[in-house]
Amino acid sequence: MNRPTVQPHQVFALVVGIERYAAGRDWDLPGPARDALRFCDWLRARGVPESNIQLHLSPLPGTAPGVPFRAADHDCLRRAFVEDIPRRDDQALWVWWGGHGVLDVDENLALYAADATLTDRRAIDVESALTRLRSDATPCHTTQMWLIDACRTFDEHHHFPQSLPVERLPTGARHLAHRQTLMFAAGRGQRAGNDPLRRLGLFSDIVLGELSDDPLPDPLPLFEAVKAKLAVLRAEGRTEQIPSLRLETPGHSERLPAGPRPDAGPGERVAVTPMAALVTALLAYPLMKDRDERQALINELPPAAVARMPRHTTPRVDVIGIVRSLSAVRDSLWKLYDAVTLLDDDPDRARELRRRIEDVAEDPSP
Repeated sequence: MNRPTVQPHQVFALVVGIERYAAGRDWDLPGPARDALRFCDWLRARGVPESNIQLHLSPLPGTAPGVPFRAADHDCLRRAFVEDIPRRDDQALWVWWGGHGVLDVDENLALYAADATLTDRRAIDVESALTRLRSDATPCHTTQMWLIDACRTFDEHHHFPQSLPVERLPTGARHLAHRQTLMFAAGRGQRAGNDPLRRLGLFSDIVLGELSDDPLPDPLPLFEAVKAKLAVLRAEGRTEQIPSLRLETPGHSERLPAGPRPDAGPGERVAVTPMAALVTALLAYPLMKDRDERQALINELPPAAVARMPRHTTPRVDVIGIVRSLSAVRDSLWKLYDAVTLLDDDPDRARELRRRIEDVAEDPSP
């Protein structure tokens, strides 16, 4: 899937972090506002203009962010999708959202606004927003990236006194012009983990550590890196969440499974895919941590195998791109083995690397 190149000034970002809700202190959620501010810092560092960042916050008392921001109530957030985004002419759109969420009876994700109460749970319906943003009501923003750090638990499990309100945003005519990528912190029916002491979301913190220098990074390597880090946290018992990825492009729709089944018990071993295990084996080599040494490794591979290989400055993301590219070309992973062991002849690492390449070769769906 070819990904268009996007310049920083062509990116617009809607950034939402909601920690405090009208529903009361039981809904307090330390972290989303701080995560949103960290994401804004990342955008600025990539060259995205301040005027292209629209920040909506509802911070907890005593945690004033020190920068201007807009309210995160339902009317303001609805206006962002109905008016603010469609009137802009940028090429790409980021939607970063941290806060509470729930799956309604139709399996659609509702993201609560700051003015949600127990009897009026005001929310943005993600499917409705997506439909509007890929219609001709939003003529620009043909490349869209969503990162949603929110629970996807079932609404009926919460036993609210009244039903979830249903609202569909106005939309335009359907057409095939937009690419939409959504990365969710949790799987169907799952909670998204939060660290209240450090005031951060587990998913958001990992994403922020894996983002590359590209203002709109390749979603697949990013997702693989985030998925691998969360698998480690699951193995340590720090969370049960399993991230998921959804791709919607003209003529193509894909939802990527994220690991072990959601009903796996806490004592069961976390499943690690052969591809993820191979990436880990490669990262055990010190040379993989250095950009110049990774390039020296690439120089040892056949030019035809690396001609269209995506490259990244972050070691894990770069290694994922290398492995994905080579696994699509017959015997290229073994050429990678030869190149790695030529540059580093450690026998223990070589044995582990050989075993992992064999596992990938035997896997029917790497």
